[in-house]
Amino acid sequence: MDSLLPFALLCFTSFFTLVNPLGTMPVFLSMTEGCSNRERKAIVMKATLVSFVILLAFTVCGRFLFQFFGISTNGFRIAGGVIIFKIGYDMLQAQYTHIKLNEKEMKSFVDDISITPLAIPMLCGPGAIANGIVLMEDAQNYIYKIVLIGVLALVFLITYWILRTSPRLFRFLGETGNNVMMRLMGLILMVIAVECFVSGVRPILIDIFREGIMK
Repeated sequence: MDSLLPFALLCFTSFFTLVNPLGTMPVFLSMTEGCSNRERKAIVMKATLVSFVILLAFTVCGRFLFQFFGISTNGFRIAGGVIIFKIGYDMLQAQYTHIKLNEKEMKSFVDDISITPLAIPMLCGPGAIANGIVLMEDAQNYIYKIVLIGVLALVFLITYWILRTSPRLFRFLGETGNNVMMRLMGLILMVIAVECFVSGVRPILIDIFREGIMK
């Protein structure tokens, strides 16, 4: 149980940086320009709820996906580590990696941007899904699993609040402050990705060495 707090901190840090509500703010504000306060509130509510449900479903059902497709946990850790590292690297460059939209595409999404692109893939992208599945596999018992789900819910509550108050927050932080925050979170995310990658490679290499020694 001594590792419960570090596990909770790992869950919060990784999910918060991957969901990246601070990085989503400028895109959200540009896509909802001209919308009323009530319309923005409805968009944020729907986007955070949909992305939370989808990410929770993948996190809880990840084990069954492994069994169905015959995927090894270690292989998924390696792939997830690569994906998360790429996202972290782009965040370190202060780039919005989840989605790239031109002006024409933004207009086509304006009717229901809460589902696409806000919920998927901006708030709930492949990196967050991979992170959820890997962390659920790392959860030692039901207490850890409950903590993981609770932290995930907390991250999306914070995400809702950030996007809901994004006009004031963006004015307070400014473009420079927002870029600094994104770079810092990107660096943290890259460290987490390396740990995830190494934890997947290590047992595979150990098995290879053991087979070589036995032969």
